[in-house]
Amino acid sequence: MNLEKDLQKDGILVTEKIDTDIVLRITQNVSEKIATAFPSLNLDAGNLFGELFSLSMYRAIMPEGMAEANYCYKNSSIYFNSHIANEDLEEFAIHECLHFLQEVKNKKNKIKRMGLAKYSKFRVLGTALNEAAVQYMSSKIIGIEPDFEKYYDINLYTPSPSYYPVECALLNELLYFVGEDILFKSTYFSTDDFKNEIINLSSKKVFNKIVLAFDKILKCEEQIIVLGNKDNIENKQVLKLREDIYFTFLETQNLIIKEFFDNEFNKIQNLEDLEVFRRKLTQIESILGTSDDYQFFKNYYTEMINKLEHKENIIENGGTETAVVSKSFSAFSLLTKLKYLLFYKKTS
Repeated sequence: MNLEKDLQKDGILVTEKIDTDIVLRITQNVSEKIATAFPSLNLDAGNLFGELFSLSMYRAIMPEGMAEANYCYKNSSIYFNSHIANEDLEEFAIHECLHFLQEVKNKKNKIKRMGLAKYSKFRVLGTALNEAAVQYMSSKIIGIEPDFEKYYDINLYTPSPSYYPVECALLNELLYFVGEDILFKSTYFSTDDFKNEIINLSSKKVFNKIVLAFDKILKCEEQIIVLGNKDNIENKQVLKLREDIYFTFLETQNLIIKEFFDNEFNKIQNLEDLEVFRRKLTQIESILGTSDDYQFFKNYYTEMINKLEHKENIIENGGTETAVVSKSFSAFSLLTKLKYLLFYKKTS
């Protein structure tokens, strides 16, 4: 393996190794912040520091548009864009340190898994979902507040307005149903808990579609960056990629809405469940991505509210469809009698 050639292939040109005292300061601070930010993981700052201090850190010249820092698992090193000031290195190191902590390698030092991403001999699945999860955790550590942004003609509510904003917006929608703690556990310890919970609340097919959609969005964004760094590139290529991101995001959002809410609707057993569902359905609108042409949620909401009214009627009348049918039959019978009386008066 020629690591230098691999880095150059990605456009990374190493300029210098960062001083040990700076690495020491970064790893100490990052260790404490990670342990503090995620109490549910029961992490010890001292143990984290012991792991992170084995990292090597370098400055490098990087292509325009590339992330300001990159972790390389092949040599357990972080490469920072050379223009970053020393005092700002820590903020950019957090995301990459999480990558280092989450990786799982085999006896031959080959990467097997990194958080939500799984590596096989032939392909890697879940890279984008894992990047979004790590960035979500990084935003928590740094204290970044979710905000509204517009990317690719989509108005987003994203926990990470500057880095992986589209992917983090979709992830935020998933967390609306599964919660944060299970994501933190799976991302940090590289477990299947997050995956299994999504499957439990939807299906394995839905989970696989979501993973592939995340990967597609990230791939399109990477291609846009590459095209942006080349001369004489037709805008049509970039426009097509932007369009792909737009439709992939909205299609995936629609999938999440329908599959998760349909599943929860089928579990409603009483009026309390129904009211919780109604509030959840109403409140999710505040975190959804929208566009000028987006109508899916509005239509789905109207349809589901009608179904809720019907289900409420069933619950209030004995909890069976028969009760409602009986009630409907009585109304029909009364209407028939009224028509008969009117007809009788006219003919008498």
